[in-house]
Amino acid sequence: MAAEPILFQAGQWLAAAGGALVVVTVVAFLAGWGVRFRLVGVSSFTLLLAISCLAFAVSYVPRVSIPGARSVPVVYDNGSDLVIAAAPDDLSAEAIRPTLEEVARNVRGNGRTTSDGTIYVRLRRVEPATAGVGRPVVLGEAQVELATGTVTLK
Repeated sequence: MAAEPILFQAGQWLAAAGGALVVVTVVAFLAGWGVRFRLVGVSSFTLLLAISCLAFAVSYVPRVSIPGARSVPVVYDNGSDLVIAAAPDDLSAEAIRPTLEEVARNVRGNGRTTSDGTIYVRLRRVEPATAGVGRPVVLGEAQVELATGTVTLK
């Protein structure tokens, strides 16, 4: 089952429980019960959990999966316009384009500011140059337009 329906239902149940606790808290204050201040904390925390679950359920976006792509780690992200992923040594030439496209489609543009509205995504491998020294080799590059979300492979 996907995460968002579970979170949405949990948020609804927590909201109902929080509403019931608010009613109990008001009754506790009117009756002068000794637990009334504890009920304030329990009620507010339950409502906070409900709001958090509902907000996450609404904003959740699952990862994009491209057939033929390999899962690669992002090793550098400047938070602005450049993302670099590391390709394993056994990545075949046929898997480079789908892997690069998958990384590019999973880059989120929220909070990024670029001068030209483009995020550059590179897939690189480190190859040995001499003993103990490696040289990064860029296998491919993609551009993600922030305004439209289109991905262009180079």
